[in-house]
Amino acid sequence: MSKIIYQELIDHFGSQLATGKAIGVSQPTVCGYVTDRWNMTPIVAMRAEAATNGKFKAVDLCPALKTVVLS
Repeated sequence: MSKIIYQELIDHFGSQLATGKAIGVSQPTVCGYVTDRWNMTPIVAMRAEAATNGKFKAVDLCPALKTVVLS
């Protein structure tokens, strides 16, 4: 996953701490996204999409969502 989108999300909220609060995770978790230690989970990605009013799409934040097929 490109860490650029995670940095853009942080820029949107103003800090890693503010981002974590907005999407329901800790600041160290947000730091892990930016440093490529782990990817965002589907649930957190959906929270981020809601918290940004759709500016950031869950499918772009969480690669696993690209494999979901809706019928």
